Amino acid sequence: MTQAEWNAVSDYLTDMLAPPDEALTAALAAAAAAGLPDIAVSPTEGKLLHLLARTQGARTVLEIGTLAGYSTIWLARALPPDGRLVTLEYEPAHADVARANLAHAGLGSIAQVRTGAALDLLPRLAEEGAGPFDFVFIDADKRNNARYVEWALRLTRPGSLIVVDNVVRGGAVTDETGTDPSVAGTREMLDLVARDPRLDATALQTVGPKGHDGMLLARVVD
Repeated sequence: MTQAEWNAVSDYLTDMLAPPDEALTAALAAAAAAGLPDIAVSPTEGKLLHLLARTQGARTVLEIGTLAGYSTIWLARALPPDGRLVTLEYEPAHADVARANLAHAGLGSIAQVRTGAALDLLPRLAEEGAGPFDFVFIDADKRNNARYVEWALRLTRPGSLIVVDNVVRGGAVTDETGTDPSVAGTREMLDLVARDPRLDATALQTVGPKGHDGMLLARVVD
């Protein structure tokens, strides 16, 4: 199939199952107006995250990598009124856009955006006793994916679900000799997950407007 065919199928499924609403459309528009990169999850991927969090019965969510808060909105909407979501964003300008988008979506009281390097913020969350989180979504710089999963394990409990985005890299994940740090970081993370007895995981390839990629899903076990 061609990219055009993938896009057509994605548009059809989005219209049928994940139609945009005003807050989601406004979040994407705000991201574009601010010059943020067009790397947010697709609508159907956002709906998948939403359904996974709801199926999980999540009350607490940790997101590593906020961008403009598009995926954050999907996840926060899966939580009960007294639920809590913490999302970590490296770029202050991106975090400002995300805070405004979350407030516009009526989720400012549920979702908290923290600014800084995730590997600096995650230890602080642990010190605060912020966990355990029921659901973790990792979608930040890929070279640190393994470190993010290690921290996710410290901040979750048996039964928690960890989801990592962009694990196929257009098929480059199979390249053992490549020099792309994002691919190397993804391969290191997959190796860690495959070997860690605390995780039961799988990964699925995806195609669509974001090209050829995929997501890893890992359940924390006893």
